[in-house]
Amino acid sequence: MSKFIPMELHLNIFFSFAISFTIVYFVIPKIIKVSRIKKLFDVPNHRSAAKHIVPTLGGIAIMAGFVISTIISSNYYNINDLKYLFAAIITMFVIGLKDDIIGISAKKKFNFQILIAIYLVLLGNYRITNLHGILGIQEIGYVTGVILTIVAIVGIINAFNLIDGIDGLAGGVSLLTSLVYGFWFLYAGDIVYALACFSLAGSLIAFLLYNVFGKTNKIFMGDTGSLLLGTIMAFMTIHFNEFIPALETVPKGLPAISLAIIIVPVIDTIRVFIIRISQKRSPFSPDMNHIHHSLLKLTGGSHLAASSIIIAVNGLIILLSFLLIGELGNNLLFILLLVLGFVLASIPANIMKWQSRNDVAEEEKKESKSIFAFSIFSKKGE
Repeated sequence: MSKFIPMELHLNIFFSFAISFTIVYFVIPKIIKVSRIKKLFDVPNHRSAAKHIVPTLGGIAIMAGFVISTIISSNYYNINDLKYLFAAIITMFVIGLKDDIIGISAKKKFNFQILIAIYLVLLGNYRITNLHGILGIQEIGYVTGVILTIVAIVGIINAFNLIDGIDGLAGGVSLLTSLVYGFWFLYAGDIVYALACFSLAGSLIAFLLYNVFGKTNKIFMGDTGSLLLGTIMAFMTIHFNEFIPALETVPKGLPAISLAIIIVPVIDTIRVFIIRISQKRSPFSPDMNHIHHSLLKLTGGSHLAASSIIIAVNGLIILLSFLLIGELGNNLLFILLLVLGFVLASIPANIMKWQSRNDVAEEEKKESKSIFAFSIFSKKGE
């Protein structure tokens, strides 16, 4: 790709963003209206961060904005590669929609995710072929690559599904991810994937206006949205690591960078799975052990503050990774990111434990003072 981006490409990028934003912005009020008429709501329970009844079909608008915008803005380019992504997200869209409307078991969702991963690997040929130095490993065999890719796709889909617990988090993390991938693909000359990423970014910004700042017109993305986003992010992450840029100046094979980009859902999912398994529960059993639940309590129940902190930290980690990749290389940076991720993820829960111990200590102090005062008063009365 030349040093300067052609004006025509600037316009395509702008249109991809603008079309998806416009579609989502004007479709969501219609979805909210239908949801209210048909009573398609998310009813809060003891685990819900939300305390009011809210429509959950925002994923429909995100899907429409992303697909329509990508097709229109890529009119002059060959989007043949994306047909596998479109087929995968349409399938996950249907599964998510069914879950949002009538419910579906975690086991069935998991099985469908495996099928989608197998489809993308075997038919779409989206497969990890090289670890680029992670654990000292470079090229890997076909069977190993297939298994590793299926695990990665299913893991990423679940990770994005699981972080959709408070307003703005799944949408905000996905927006950051799509923008980083979008600018990198644009710089690397991978125009179709760049347009797809910017189409998704436009959809997400419009959605977040309603999800975060909406009052009478608030909406959630639901499983329809989170499964859709997880599938897209898994697809883009694998392509990011396997794509070979035309220019030698553009780095390739950066699994450590891709970990930094999606580190929030990945670390949070691994962490809660470890907690659940250690408690002899199913890793898919719901609880309140996510990072965002702890931060929500620490920020006084502010969804915007909790989501903003997580997204800001994610952004700093991405920036740090781009600065350090040349010095540390994939293997050392990958390990460093894993350690840093788990350390940062444990901070909110540890702060809550520390506050809880302090509260207990204060209560014990007050109680001992009361007992002491009562004993003095009793002695005086005698």
